[in-house]
Amino acid sequence: MKRLLLAVCAIAACSNGSERGFEYAPDMVRGPAFKAFAPNPATRDGLTLQRPVAGTVARGERPFRYGTGEDEATRAGRELVDPFDDSRATLEEGGELFRTYCSVCHGPEGKGDGLISGKIPPPPSYLSDRVLAFPPGRIFHVITRGSGKMASYAVQLSSDDRWKIVAYVKVVLQKQAAAYRDHRREVAP
Repeated sequence: MKRLLLAVCAIAACSNGSERGFEYAPDMVRGPAFKAFAPNPATRDGLTLQRPVAGTVARGERPFRYGTGEDEATRAGRELVDPFDDSRATLEEGGELFRTYCSVCHGPEGKGDGLISGKIPPPPSYLSDRVLAFPPGRIFHVITRGSGKMASYAVQLSSDDRWKIVAYVKVVLQKQAAAYRDHRREVAP
């Protein structure tokens, strides 16, 4: 043991400190650089930027195991549970997101009369009897997968943001409309 320690000290003493150490596998340190969208001969498909493996879920996201179509939307409505409470902060954030992403088609009150509703077939009103009956999970499914002419918003909005929009639609738009409708029935002669 003493001999090994003495040998290490002797080698260290012989080094003058100005020379670089031995570099093992320098080709791994300074490999060829490729731009993300440039062709790459080192990969199987010739692309530098690789697609994620099927079934990959982004960090911080939850897997969404529902397909498209009416049956899947109905199943999502039965099975999905809103993870947020209807707190003021949630509803304010949901309202802001709704105004940014949804009101251009659905209108500020969710009646399906947004700015571009005359240029495309109008979306269903959130206040119609059919949509009023949708459970929160079904609305979340529509935002996530899209429906009819509506494209998916899963890329633009995180799952938390989509749930906040659902809360805003269910609590603010639909409950206020239902209360107004009930009030009109009471006042009607």
